[in-house]
Amino acid sequence: MLLKGIISAFSLVGTAQVAHGALTRRVACPDGKNTAINAACCPLFEIIEDIQNNLFDNECGEEFHESLRLVFHDAIGFSSSGGKGGGADGSIMTFSDVETLYHANNGIDGIIEVQRPFVEKHNISAGDFIQLAGAIGLSNCPGAPRLDYFFGRPNAVAAAPDLTVPEPFDTVDSILERFAEAGFNADEVVALLASHSVAAADHVDESIPGTPFDSTPGIFDSQFFIEVQLAGTGFPGTGRGQGEVESPLQGEMRLQSDQEFARDPRTACTWQSFINNQNKLQTEFKAAMLKLSLLGHDRSSLIDCSEVVPTPVPLSDSAHLPAGKSMVDVQPACATSAFPTLTAESGPATSVPPVGDS
Repeated sequence: MLLKGIISAFSLVGTAQVAHGALTRRVACPDGKNTAINAACCPLFEIIEDIQNNLFDNECGEEFHESLRLVFHDAIGFSSSGGKGGGADGSIMTFSDVETLYHANNGIDGIIEVQRPFVEKHNISAGDFIQLAGAIGLSNCPGAPRLDYFFGRPNAVAAAPDLTVPEPFDTVDSILERFAEAGFNADEVVALLASHSVAAADHVDESIPGTPFDSTPGIFDSQFFIEVQLAGTGFPGTGRGQGEVESPLQGEMRLQSDQEFARDPRTACTWQSFINNQNKLQTEFKAAMLKLSLLGHDRSSLIDCSEVVPTPVPLSDSAHLPAGKSMVDVQPACATSAFPTLTAESGPATSVPPVGDS
Protein backbone atom coordinates (compact mmCIF):
# COMPACT_ATOMS: atom_id res chain seq x y z
CA MET A 1 0.00 0.00 0.00
CA LEU A 2 2.87 2.34 0.84
CA LEU A 3 4.37 1.78 -2.62
CA LYS A 4 1.04 2.50 -4.26
CA GLY A 5 0.76 5.70 -2.28
CA ILE A 6 4.22 6.83 -3.34
CA ILE A 7 3.46 6.05 -6.99
CA SER A 8 0.17 7.94 -6.75
CA ALA A 9 1.92 10.91 -5.19
CA PHE A 10 4.52 11.00 -7.94
CA SER A 11 1.75 10.69 -10.54
CA LEU A 12 -0.04 13.69 -9.08
CA VAL A 13 3.17 15.70 -8.99
CA GLY A 14 3.95 14.71 -12.58
CA THR A 15 0.46 15.67 -13.71
CA ALA A 16 0.74 19.00 -11.93
CA GLN A 17 4.13 19.67 -13.50
CA VAL A 18 2.79 18.88 -16.98
CA ALA A 19 -0.24 21.10 -16.38
CA HIS A 20 1.96 23.89 -15.01
CA GLY A 21 4.28 23.53 -17.99
CA ALA A 22 1.35 23.74 -20.38
CA LEU A 23 0.25 26.96 -18.69
CA THR A 24 3.67 28.60 -18.51
CA ARG A 25 4.86 27.69 -21.99
CA ARG A 26 2.60 30.34 -23.52
CA VAL A 27 3.59 33.98 -23.56
CA ALA A 28 1.41 37.05 -23.81
CA CYS A 29 1.82 38.90 -27.09
CA PRO A 30 2.38 42.68 -27.11
CA ASP A 31 -1.04 43.23 -28.71
CA GLY A 32 -2.66 42.34 -25.41
CA LYS A 33 -5.08 39.98 -27.16
CA ASN A 34 -3.16 36.88 -28.15
CA THR A 35 -0.78 34.38 -26.64
CA ALA A 36 1.75 32.13 -28.33
CA ILE A 37 4.02 29.23 -27.51
CA ASN A 38 6.88 31.11 -29.18
CA ALA A 39 6.98 34.90 -28.80
CA ALA A 40 8.48 35.14 -32.29
CA CYS A 41 5.05 34.17 -33.67
CA CYS A 42 3.28 37.11 -32.03
CA PRO A 43 3.76 39.60 -34.92
CA LEU A 44 1.86 37.24 -37.21
CA PHE A 45 -1.47 37.88 -35.47
CA GLU A 46 -1.53 41.50 -36.68
CA ILE A 47 -0.68 40.38 -40.22
CA ILE A 48 -3.40 37.72 -40.17
CA GLU A 49 -6.02 40.21 -39.01
CA ASP A 50 -4.98 42.58 -41.78
CA ILE A 51 -5.10 40.03 -44.60
CA GLN A 52 -8.32 38.45 -43.40
CA ASN A 53 -10.07 41.82 -43.39
CA ASN A 54 -8.34 43.55 -46.29
CA LEU A 55 -7.20 40.78 -48.64
CA PHE A 56 -9.59 37.85 -48.25
CA ASP A 57 -12.65 39.52 -46.67
CA ASN A 58 -12.71 36.39 -44.48
CA GLU A 59 -13.89 34.37 -47.49
CA CYS A 60 -12.71 31.43 -49.59
CA GLY A 61 -12.94 33.59 -52.69
CA GLU A 62 -11.10 34.96 -55.69
CA GLU A 63 -8.15 36.56 -53.87
CA PHE A 64 -7.52 33.33 -52.00
CA HIS A 65 -7.62 31.29 -55.22
CA GLU A 66 -4.97 33.54 -56.71
CA SER A 67 -2.95 33.45 -53.48
CA LEU A 68 -2.98 29.64 -53.47
CA ARG A 69 -1.76 29.62 -57.06
CA LEU A 70 1.07 31.91 -55.97
CA VAL A 71 2.08 29.44 -53.23
CA PHE A 72 2.62 26.70 -55.81
CA HIS A 73 4.29 28.81 -58.47
CA ASP A 74 6.76 30.26 -56.00
CA ALA A 75 7.68 27.00 -54.24
CA ILE A 76 7.97 24.52 -57.10
CA GLY A 77 11.01 26.28 -58.59
CA PHE A 78 13.28 23.88 -56.73
CA SER A 79 15.28 20.73 -57.42
CA SER A 80 16.59 18.29 -54.81
CA SER A 81 19.63 17.76 -57.06
CA GLY A 82 20.38 21.49 -57.08
CA GLY A 83 20.51 24.05 -59.86
CA LYS A 84 16.84 25.04 -60.07
CA GLY A 85 15.87 27.69 -57.57
CA GLY A 86 15.30 28.57 -53.96
CA GLY A 87 11.90 26.92 -53.54
CA ALA A 88 9.42 28.63 -51.22
CA ASP A 89 11.50 31.77 -50.87
CA GLY A 90 9.31 34.49 -52.36
CA SER A 91 11.50 34.90 -55.44
CA ILE A 92 8.39 35.15 -57.58
CA MET A 93 7.64 38.46 -55.85
CA THR A 94 11.19 39.66 -55.18
CA PHE A 95 12.18 39.03 -58.79
CA SER A 96 8.75 39.57 -60.31
CA ASP A 97 10.27 41.47 -63.23
CA VAL A 98 11.82 38.15 -64.27
CA GLU A 99 9.45 35.39 -63.15
CA THR A 100 6.18 36.99 -64.25
CA LEU A 101 7.45 36.86 -67.82
CA TYR A 102 7.48 33.06 -67.77
CA HIS A 103 4.61 31.52 -69.73
CA ALA A 104 3.46 29.38 -66.80
CA ASN A 105 3.16 32.50 -64.63
CA ASN A 106 0.86 34.36 -67.00
CA GLY A 107 -1.40 36.68 -65.03
CA ILE A 108 0.20 36.02 -61.65
CA ASP A 109 1.52 39.58 -61.51
CA GLY A 110 -1.95 40.70 -60.38
CA ILE A 111 -1.92 38.89 -57.03
CA ILE A 112 1.77 39.68 -56.54
CA GLU A 113 1.03 43.40 -56.68
CA VAL A 114 -2.01 42.97 -54.44
CA GLN A 115 0.11 41.19 -51.83
CA ARG A 116 3.23 43.37 -52.10
CA PRO A 117 1.90 46.28 -49.95
CA PHE A 118 1.18 43.82 -47.12
CA VAL A 119 4.75 42.51 -47.29
CA GLU A 120 6.15 46.04 -47.17
CA LYS A 121 3.78 47.21 -44.44
CA HIS A 122 4.55 44.35 -42.08
CA ASN A 123 8.26 43.99 -42.85
CA ILE A 124 7.96 40.25 -43.49
CA SER A 125 9.89 38.32 -46.10
CA ALA A 126 8.03 37.61 -49.33
CA GLY A 127 8.50 33.86 -48.86
CA ASP A 128 7.00 33.95 -45.37
CA PHE A 129 4.09 36.10 -46.47
CA ILE A 130 3.17 34.01 -49.52
CA GLN A 131 3.03 30.84 -47.43
CA LEU A 132 1.14 32.57 -44.60
CA ALA A 133 -1.45 33.98 -46.98
CA GLY A 134 -1.99 30.52 -48.48
CA ALA A 135 -2.49 28.88 -45.09
CA ILE A 136 -4.76 31.62 -43.75
CA GLY A 137 -6.81 31.85 -46.92
CA LEU A 138 -7.38 28.09 -46.93
CA SER A 139 -8.68 28.30 -43.36
CA ASN A 140 -11.68 30.21 -44.77
CA CYS A 141 -12.68 27.18 -46.88
CA PRO A 142 -15.07 24.73 -45.17
CA GLY A 143 -13.72 21.19 -45.16
CA ALA A 144 -10.07 22.23 -45.47
CA PRO A 145 -7.29 20.95 -43.23
CA ARG A 146 -5.54 23.33 -40.87
CA LEU A 147 -2.20 23.78 -42.57
CA ASP A 148 1.12 23.91 -40.77
CA TYR A 149 3.05 27.15 -41.00
CA PHE A 150 6.76 27.72 -40.45
CA PHE A 151 8.19 31.22 -40.11
CA GLY A 152 11.62 32.76 -40.72
CA ARG A 153 12.45 32.38 -44.42
CA PRO A 154 15.22 34.72 -45.56
CA ASN A 155 14.74 36.93 -48.58
CA ALA A 156 15.31 35.30 -51.96
CA VAL A 157 18.69 35.94 -53.55
CA ALA A 158 17.88 34.91 -57.13
CA ALA A 159 14.96 34.25 -59.44
CA ALA A 160 13.84 30.70 -60.06
CA PRO A 161 14.62 29.64 -63.64
CA ASP A 162 11.96 29.27 -66.30
CA LEU A 163 10.24 25.94 -67.03
CA THR A 164 10.03 24.87 -63.39
CA VAL A 165 6.25 25.34 -63.10
CA PRO A 166 4.20 22.59 -64.82
CA GLU A 167 1.46 23.71 -67.20
CA PRO A 168 -1.99 22.18 -67.87
CA PHE A 169 -1.00 20.96 -71.33
CA ASP A 170 2.06 19.09 -70.02
CA THR A 171 1.99 15.30 -69.99
CA VAL A 172 1.71 13.21 -66.85
CA ASP A 173 5.25 12.00 -67.55
CA SER A 174 6.72 15.50 -67.63
CA ILE A 175 4.76 16.71 -64.59
CA LEU A 176 5.79 13.70 -62.50
CA GLU A 177 9.39 14.18 -63.60
CA ARG A 178 9.34 17.87 -62.62
CA PHE A 179 7.85 17.12 -59.20
CA ALA A 180 10.26 14.23 -58.67
CA GLU A 181 13.11 16.72 -59.13
CA ALA A 182 11.60 18.64 -56.22
CA GLY A 183 11.27 15.47 -54.12
CA PHE A 184 7.60 14.54 -54.61
CA ASN A 185 6.27 11.11 -55.57
CA ALA A 186 3.19 10.48 -57.70
CA ASP A 187 0.81 10.08 -54.73
CA GLU A 188 1.95 13.42 -53.31
CA VAL A 189 1.39 15.12 -56.66
CA VAL A 190 -2.21 13.86 -56.76
CA ALA A 191 -2.69 15.05 -53.16
CA LEU A 192 -1.45 18.53 -54.13
CA LEU A 193 -4.00 18.59 -56.95
CA ALA A 194 -6.68 18.74 -54.26
CA SER A 195 -5.92 22.48 -54.37
CA HIS A 196 -8.05 22.51 -57.53
CA SER A 197 -11.03 21.81 -55.29
CA VAL A 198 -10.79 25.46 -54.17
CA ALA A 199 -9.45 27.01 -57.34
CA ALA A 200 -10.51 28.84 -60.47
CA ALA A 201 -8.76 29.79 -63.70
CA ASP A 202 -8.46 33.31 -65.05
CA HIS A 203 -5.82 32.81 -67.71
CA VAL A 204 -6.09 29.28 -69.13
CA ASP A 205 -8.97 30.57 -71.22
CA GLU A 206 -9.14 34.34 -70.87
CA SER A 207 -12.57 34.47 -72.51
CA ILE A 208 -14.06 32.88 -69.35
CA PRO A 209 -12.15 34.27 -66.34
CA GLY A 210 -12.94 32.99 -62.87
CA THR A 211 -13.96 29.56 -64.13
CA PRO A 212 -13.83 26.97 -61.30
CA PHE A 213 -12.44 23.44 -61.60
CA ASP A 214 -15.38 21.89 -59.76
CA SER A 215 -18.92 22.81 -58.77
CA THR A 216 -17.99 23.77 -55.18
CA PRO A 217 -14.98 26.12 -55.45
CA GLY A 218 -15.64 27.64 -52.03
CA ILE A 219 -15.44 24.25 -50.28
CA PHE A 220 -12.49 21.90 -49.85
CA ASP A 221 -14.04 18.57 -50.77
CA SER A 222 -13.72 15.64 -53.16
CA GLN A 223 -16.13 17.00 -55.79
CA PHE A 224 -13.14 17.92 -57.96
CA PHE A 225 -11.98 14.29 -58.01
CA ILE A 226 -15.49 13.08 -58.79
CA GLU A 227 -16.25 15.55 -61.56
CA VAL A 228 -12.95 15.06 -63.42
CA GLN A 229 -13.82 11.34 -63.47
CA LEU A 230 -17.03 12.03 -65.42
CA ALA A 231 -17.24 11.86 -69.19
CA GLY A 232 -16.85 15.26 -70.82
CA THR A 233 -20.04 16.32 -72.56
CA GLY A 234 -19.15 19.36 -74.58
CA PHE A 235 -18.61 22.33 -72.29
CA PRO A 236 -15.09 23.51 -73.12
CA GLY A 237 -15.72 27.23 -72.71
CA THR A 238 -16.15 29.74 -75.46
CA GLY A 239 -12.51 30.04 -76.43
CA ARG A 240 -10.88 26.84 -75.15
CA GLY A 241 -7.45 27.77 -73.92
CA GLN A 242 -4.35 25.66 -74.29
CA GLY A 243 -4.61 22.72 -71.90
CA GLU A 244 -8.40 22.97 -71.54
CA VAL A 245 -10.61 20.00 -72.47
CA GLU A 246 -14.32 19.23 -72.44
CA SER A 247 -16.05 19.41 -69.06
CA PRO A 248 -19.22 17.56 -68.03
CA LEU A 249 -20.69 20.68 -66.44
CA GLN A 250 -21.48 24.02 -67.99
CA GLY A 251 -19.46 26.79 -66.37
CA GLU A 252 -16.76 24.42 -65.14
CA MET A 253 -13.24 24.07 -66.55
CA ARG A 254 -11.34 20.81 -66.88
CA LEU A 255 -7.61 20.86 -67.42
CA GLN A 256 -6.01 18.38 -69.77
CA SER A 257 -3.47 17.44 -67.10
CA ASP A 258 -6.19 16.77 -64.51
CA GLN A 259 -8.07 14.55 -66.93
CA GLU A 260 -4.94 12.54 -67.65
CA PHE A 261 -3.96 12.19 -63.99
CA ALA A 262 -7.41 10.80 -63.22
CA ARG A 263 -6.96 8.12 -65.87
CA ASP A 264 -3.24 7.28 -65.80
CA PRO A 265 -2.48 3.83 -64.28
CA ARG A 266 0.19 5.35 -62.03
CA THR A 267 -2.17 7.85 -60.42
CA ALA A 268 -5.77 6.75 -61.06
CA CYS A 269 -6.17 4.69 -57.88
CA THR A 270 -4.77 7.45 -55.67
CA TRP A 271 -7.07 9.90 -57.43
CA GLN A 272 -10.09 7.69 -56.81
CA SER A 273 -9.10 7.03 -53.18
CA PHE A 274 -9.87 10.63 -52.23
CA ILE A 275 -13.48 10.40 -53.37
CA ASN A 276 -15.80 10.39 -50.38
CA ASN A 277 -12.82 10.10 -47.99
CA GLN A 278 -12.51 13.55 -46.48
CA ASN A 279 -10.11 12.51 -43.73
CA LYS A 280 -7.61 11.07 -46.20
CA LEU A 281 -7.99 14.08 -48.47
CA GLN A 282 -7.25 16.48 -45.63
CA THR A 283 -4.39 14.46 -44.15
CA GLU A 284 -2.49 13.86 -47.37
CA PHE A 285 -3.02 17.38 -48.72
CA LYS A 286 -1.79 18.87 -45.44
CA ALA A 287 1.34 16.71 -45.49
CA ALA A 288 2.12 17.52 -49.12
CA MET A 289 1.56 21.24 -48.55
CA LEU A 290 3.94 21.26 -45.59
CA LYS A 291 6.58 19.61 -47.75
CA LEU A 292 5.97 22.18 -50.49
CA SER A 293 6.20 25.09 -48.05
CA LEU A 294 9.59 23.91 -46.80
CA LEU A 295 11.24 23.46 -50.20
CA GLY A 296 14.66 25.07 -50.17
CA HIS A 297 14.74 25.43 -46.37
CA ASP A 298 16.05 23.54 -43.39
CA ARG A 299 13.00 22.97 -41.19
CA SER A 300 15.12 23.22 -38.03
CA SER A 301 16.11 26.78 -38.96
CA LEU A 302 12.47 27.92 -39.08
CA ILE A 303 9.99 28.58 -36.27
CA ASP A 304 6.85 26.48 -36.01
CA CYS A 305 4.02 29.01 -35.86
CA SER A 306 1.28 26.61 -36.94
CA GLU A 307 -0.81 27.62 -33.93
CA VAL A 308 -1.62 30.98 -35.55
CA VAL A 309 -3.55 29.30 -38.37
CA PRO A 310 -7.31 29.20 -37.66
CA THR A 311 -9.17 25.89 -37.74
CA PRO A 312 -11.47 25.68 -40.80
CA VAL A 313 -15.16 24.90 -40.49
CA PRO A 314 -15.84 21.16 -40.96
CA LEU A 315 -17.38 19.90 -44.18
CA SER A 316 -21.16 19.61 -43.94
CA ASP A 317 -22.02 18.17 -47.38
CA SER A 318 -21.43 14.61 -48.53
CA ALA A 319 -19.81 13.56 -51.79
CA HIS A 320 -22.26 13.31 -54.66
CA LEU A 321 -22.68 13.29 -58.40
CA PRO A 322 -23.73 16.62 -59.91
CA ALA A 323 -27.42 17.10 -60.64
CA GLY A 324 -28.44 15.42 -63.87
CA LYS A 325 -25.60 12.87 -63.74
CA SER A 326 -25.62 9.18 -62.83
CA MET A 327 -23.10 6.41 -62.33
CA VAL A 328 -23.18 5.66 -66.06
CA ASP A 329 -21.42 8.99 -66.61
CA VAL A 330 -18.42 7.87 -64.54
CA GLN A 331 -15.27 6.77 -66.35
CA PRO A 332 -13.55 4.60 -63.73
CA ALA A 333 -9.82 4.11 -64.25
CA CYS A 334 -8.52 2.32 -61.14
CA ALA A 335 -7.93 -1.33 -61.93
CA THR A 336 -7.75 -2.53 -58.33
CA SER A 337 -10.84 -1.06 -56.67
CA ALA A 338 -14.36 -0.13 -57.69
CA PHE A 339 -15.46 3.46 -58.03
CA PRO A 340 -17.57 4.50 -54.99
CA THR A 341 -21.32 4.36 -55.48
CA LEU A 342 -22.67 7.90 -55.32
CA THR A 343 -26.09 9.46 -55.68
CA ALA A 344 -26.80 12.60 -57.67
CA GLU A 345 -27.65 15.97 -56.22
CA SER A 346 -31.37 16.56 -56.52
CA GLY A 347 -32.83 18.94 -59.06
CA PRO A 348 -32.07 19.80 -62.68
CA ALA A 349 -28.56 20.37 -64.00
CA THR A 350 -27.42 23.97 -63.63
CA SER A 351 -24.44 26.02 -64.78
CA VAL A 352 -21.56 26.51 -62.32
CA PRO A 353 -21.16 30.28 -61.73
CA PRO A 354 -17.76 31.98 -62.12
CA VAL A 355 -15.77 32.87 -59.03
CA GLY A 356 -15.67 36.56 -58.13
CA ASP A 357 -14.77 39.27 -60.58
CA SER A 358 -11.85 38.90 -62.96
